[in-house]
Amino acid sequence: MTTTLSFILVLGLLIFVHELGHFLFAKLFGVRVLKFSLGFGPRLAGKTFGETEYVISAFPLGGFVKMYGENPDDKEMLIEDKSVSFAHKTVLQRFGIVVAGPVFNLLFSVFLFFMVFAFVGVPTSIDSTTIGRVSVDSPAERSGLETGDKILQINERKTLGWIDVLESVKNSKGKPISVVVKRDSERLIFHVVPAMDTVKNVFGEEVEQRFMIGIMKNDDIAYDNVGFIKAFENALLQTWMYIQITVMGFVKIVQRVVPASELGGPILIAQIAGEQMRAGWVNLIYFMGLLSVNLGILNLLPIPVLDGGHLVFLTLEGVRRKPIAERAQIVAQQIGMGLLGTLMIFVFYNDIVRMLK
Repeated sequence: MTTTLSFILVLGLLIFVHELGHFLFAKLFGVRVLKFSLGFGPRLAGKTFGETEYVISAFPLGGFVKMYGENPDDKEMLIEDKSVSFAHKTVLQRFGIVVAGPVFNLLFSVFLFFMVFAFVGVPTSIDSTTIGRVSVDSPAERSGLETGDKILQINERKTLGWIDVLESVKNSKGKPISVVVKRDSERLIFHVVPAMDTVKNVFGEEVEQRFMIGIMKNDDIAYDNVGFIKAFENALLQTWMYIQITVMGFVKIVQRVVPASELGGPILIAQIAGEQMRAGWVNLIYFMGLLSVNLGILNLLPIPVLDGGHLVFLTLEGVRRKPIAERAQIVAQQIGMGLLGTLMIFVFYNDIVRMLK
């Protein structure tokens, strides 16, 4: 139940924000909006206000804003209706309407982080020497070290911070080290033989090789109270960091550094959302902020059907000073639909394989 509720909350809210961007800018530029839909497929519920029908549809994996004149027939369109037609707006106005969706997702990420930083505080990592995780079948596990042990000393060096732990192990050159820890109220000594291992970055790339014993520090977090201005600055920095990671992630996928089997779909999103909600609202908001950035960047990819594909057509129209041929746009849209359909099937397959493991 928690997984389902968190999935609906997270994805529903992010889709709403995205479509709201398109909707508001369409209204700003005087385009008639015929339908605002959350989800695709059969209509579950809806109501018409003014000229717009607001709908909740059966499949909550997206949404759309249907505007008058997206595919106009000049022969049938009345002259007075051209003023509210999407296709009869300037290239810059149409560009603004299309790009508003992804931009709203990025701004929403800033808003989420601002709310956390302003009212909870800016998170900072507490430097400690407490072991947060012991890798399976690692030198640390074989020697008897456990999660929760606080490392007091390695050989003759007192460990005042985690950097002392890292340097002592790294500089051991593979020779046995004596690790003094505090476990509950006991002071224990373990003899560990470091092994050469590979350090990998967030994308799984090998960064360096060094001696390690298979432990990670405990992720203790403290929240520093800051003012609204500092909270906003940190929200911008957090969002920018997620943008960089997301863009680099797409690059690594193309470079095949990140294997395609790592790609996830709605099932994985639902599972992670459920885990984050159980971990607390702050964790869920962080996940929502990351997912909002992902959704914004994904929609900016130059793939027909996605906003990025429309932006490419509009850019070409602006350069050529005339629209791209309708037939070419239709073919591109069909190719884009095929690509997205194939991708959806693939990520669903990945999600199911993960569940069965």
